[in-house]
Amino acid sequence: MRKIYHPLGFQKGYNFTLWFIFGGAIFGFILARMPYLSIGGRFREGSSPGEWYYLRGGHERIGITLHLVTVIPLGFLLVFQFVPWIRHHALIFHRVNGYIIVLLLLISNVGALMIARHSFGGEFETQVYVGLLAILTTVSAILAYINIKRLQIDQHRAWMLRTWFYAGTIVTLRVIMIISALIIPKVGGFYQAMPCEKISFVFEDDQAGFRESLPACFTPNGTNNGWVAVEASFDGSGATVAVSLGLCFGAAGWLALAMHAIGVEIYLRLTPREGNRLRNVSYQRQMEAGFRHPGSAGLTSDRWGDADVWEPANPTTENAKEEKRATPEETAA
Repeated sequence: MRKIYHPLGFQKGYNFTLWFIFGGAIFGFILARMPYLSIGGRFREGSSPGEWYYLRGGHERIGITLHLVTVIPLGFLLVFQFVPWIRHHALIFHRVNGYIIVLLLLISNVGALMIARHSFGGEFETQVYVGLLAILTTVSAILAYINIKRLQIDQHRAWMLRTWFYAGTIVTLRVIMIISALIIPKVGGFYQAMPCEKISFVFEDDQAGFRESLPACFTPNGTNNGWVAVEASFDGSGATVAVSLGLCFGAAGWLALAMHAIGVEIYLRLTPREGNRLRNVSYQRQMEAGFRHPGSAGLTSDRWGDADVWEPANPTTENAKEEKRATPEETAA
């Protein structure tokens, strides 16, 4: 196993496993979405039924274009950002790539906010989820940037991990959404309001099927200002499928965000040795750069909160601890 991950710079097997799982999921998702760069072609055909009704023009067409042309290359470049060998042996690439993906993230967030009003039905919880995700990823990326400019590498690592774990909810939510969308029609009784004009757009040339499925749209006083209730179902028309997906998207997003937010904090607390090591590296580099408060020149809790003042590790003591922790296999390696 070591012959696989050591050449990539990974020192621990679990780090390589996590990179392979999460990086592979993002990479696979991006590869599957790459044809969507044809906005008026492949995306129009593959989007949720009825979404193109809103996204075909105006500011929402601009929004979906901005989002897709930035988030797809972002996902491709992101995988390489977490390869240790690149960080250690191709630092210029790591830095330039980091600036590019953060810029792409900010632009993609703008695009996502522009389409949130009608994306997957535009339910209120969906709009709030998209807004919160944009805020979380933007703020986390800015904090990571501030810390690396102050050579606070440990905090840069923490905030970058948070940024991309939050952003990764776009993959997890789709798994949850599809499972949920298949379940709720079996339960029954789930409805969503939809304008008749949008439903007509979904049915396209099958207006006879539209009239048969939702006669209320053709009945005098049968609608509420042109809106009707459509039941969630995968056995009916495109409109009922759109309702199934739309009702689940926001809830799936919130659940995925909670899972990722909790997961990244657990990971950071299970890897304190790496955080301490990087803080000592930060101390050395900040000393060399002439920063005040070396070891805490960035956004650290001992300067901005009530944590105890951080002290650099004694190299002799740290080496003794590392030798004590090392397994026979690690010592032999």
